[in-house]
Amino acid sequence: MRGNRPRTRPRPRSYSRSRLVALATAALTTAVMTLTASPAPAGAFPATPRQDVLNYLTSLTGSSVVSGQHNKEPAAAPGRYTQLVKDITGQYPGLWGGDLMFRAEDVANRQRVIDQAKTEWANGSLVTLTWHVCPPTVGSSCEFEGGVKSSISREEFAATVTDGTALNTAWKRRLDEVVPYLRQLKDAGVPVLFRPLHEMNESWNWWGNRPGSDGGARLYRITRDHLAGKGLDNLIWVWNVQDNPAGGWSSYYPGDAYVDVVSLDVWYKNHPSQSDYQQLSGIAGDKPMALAELGKMPGAALLDSQTRWSYFMLWSEQLQGNNSNAEIQAGYFHPRVLNQGEVVLP
Repeated sequence: MRGNRPRTRPRPRSYSRSRLVALATAALTTAVMTLTASPAPAGAFPATPRQDVLNYLTSLTGSSVVSGQHNKEPAAAPGRYTQLVKDITGQYPGLWGGDLMFRAEDVANRQRVIDQAKTEWANGSLVTLTWHVCPPTVGSSCEFEGGVKSSISREEFAATVTDGTALNTAWKRRLDEVVPYLRQLKDAGVPVLFRPLHEMNESWNWWGNRPGSDGGARLYRITRDHLAGKGLDNLIWVWNVQDNPAGGWSSYYPGDAYVDVVSLDVWYKNHPSQSDYQQLSGIAGDKPMALAELGKMPGAALLDSQTRWSYFMLWSEQLQGNNSNAEIQAGYFHPRVLNQGEVVLP
């Protein structure tokens, strides 16, 4: 817990030995309770326009960064890793991350993901959703291997980004499948940091490694236009690349009109290099920047030197799989880091 240890007043010399023992015991009990107590309940966020969250993230540049934790499958337990953070640190993250998923059993549990997002927002955490989406060449659900992690031909991708084709229509119908869920969040007044088609400079996913205006950037624009046409004005559009040393990240950028937050996933190394930071800053301009996926908890060296990050999000099992409890605690108690209850929207 943050804060100072409570001070005890000097004991008068006239106290008996038994009285002194009783006072010392009481003081020790109070100190222990103060150090181990849970943080004060966070204030619930009211229904909020997306622009207020975007303005808030912009305002953090150079001063603070929101802590975040992703929760991957199963969709039946969408708060599993967030709770683990609480168990380790006594704090909940200031940002909850979820996924709209891809496997049949997880697709069937999307409502639980949405319900968790509502709960996290009500408890005072920001909300972000990503989507490991199946390609338009297959059905609504798929496995990761051979599904999300697969390749479609150049001709199939070209058809997907060409209006009026069968694959373009299939892609829009795929988007329509999550509209009712995203609309629930809109109706509840929950802005969502929405990160579709992430790591588009990578080749592991079917939408990736397609630079240029007719590549991943075009698919991103089609996606935003289609969902905006459904009235989902609560979405804050997060564009994302991975720290691929090949560089050239700007060749995947869909344009300022389509992006609200510019983000980086860091997997080639523990933390973004200064070169990574500068490359992404050049793309972002005045837009907020974020570390959308990390396996290693940011330490003081990173947080104190790269101050433009508005939030970071640790990847699910990597929380404990790649970090000691001491490292996790140090990250959450860094003076620049904002946890649940410390995120204050205007």
